[in-house]
Parts: sequence; structure tokens; C-alpha cells
Amino acid sequence: MMDWDALYEACMSCRKCPLAETRHHVVFGEGARDAEVMLIGEGPGEQEDRTGRPFVGRAGKLLDDMLAMIDLNRERVFIGNMVKCRPPENRDPLNLEQEACIGYLRNQVALIKPKIIVCLGRIAAIKLIREDFKITREHGQWFEKAGVQMTALYHPSALLRDPRKRPESFEDLKALQAKIREICTHTYPV
Repeated sequence: MMDWDALYEACMSCRKCPLAETRHHVVFGEGARDAEVMLIGEGPGEQEDRTGRPFVGRAGKLLDDMLAMIDLNRERVFIGNMVKCRPPENRDPLNLEQEACIGYLRNQVALIKPKIIVCLGRIAAIKLIREDFKITREHGQWFEKAGVQMTALYHPSALLRDPRKRPESFEDLKALQAKIREICTHTYPV
């Protein structure tokens, strides 16, 4: 396992898959290095590729609003992605690309040791929770893997495309807030 500095350097110079050829910036992820809650999306979009930061476009603004609804912000969680470079035209990351990057994400998880992992969208849930995960049926449900509580929410970009999913997502957020209050010790200030 690499320490934070070595992991960052390895990600910044990565050439393991073709996404390295088209990226502007590697999107390493950001937030608290001792976060009890990690949020993991599928991959950077155009704005993220331009800035090197996760979830900064329209979907990122919605994610910030979603976190605020349950008294969280980016400083208290860690936000990352399955792949660290933008897939062309924001397509789903290919299995080859996910496999090239998964070691970096696993290393981040091992360093952070979160109590909760929130998969943002279907792609992350399929990779991290279960291969046959169905986001429309299983969003908001809890799963335990290696002692970590895991759930999946609709990706913020899906909520922008289909606002009818927002009431369900609000319920999922409230369940996340309850789980955080149940098992986390320093996510919410006393």
C-alpha cells in the first residue's frame, strides 16, 4: 500500500489505460483523509477534467446541495471516482479502464478506512457492491462488505435528467444521515 504522497504521484503520472491520452487533469479526489464517509462516482466529467476536482459541474452543485440537506460538506467527507480520468464524451468507463484504476481507489479506501461508502450511481455500485446491482430497485439499501457499510444513491446527473427521482433520493439521504449518526464518531460536530 502506498502512502498519500506516493499514491498521488502514481495517479498523476498514470498511463495504464487510454484515458491518459485524452485527459486534461487526473481527478484524484478530495476531502478529509480521515473521513468516515466516502462518496464514489463513476468518473470525472468535462468540468472535473478541466479543474482536476471531483463533482464541480452542475452535478457537483447538486451533490453539494444534497450533502447540505443532511448537514454535511466536502470538508467532512472524501469524494472520489472509480476512474481518475474522464472517459470521452462522458461515456461509462470501460471495464479495462475501471480495472486499471481500481487499485488507486482501493488504496484510498485503505488509507481513509471509512465506515460508510456511498456509491453515486449504477457504475460504482456494480463495481463496489455487487455485479448485478440494480440502482432503480436497490438505491438506499444497505450492504456490508469487509466491515464497511455501503449504499448507493442515484448519481446527481441522473437527478438532473429526471427530477422525479428526487423524492426517493431525499429519503435515501435521510437514511444516510441516520446511519452516519448511528455508527460514525466525528462526521457531525458535537
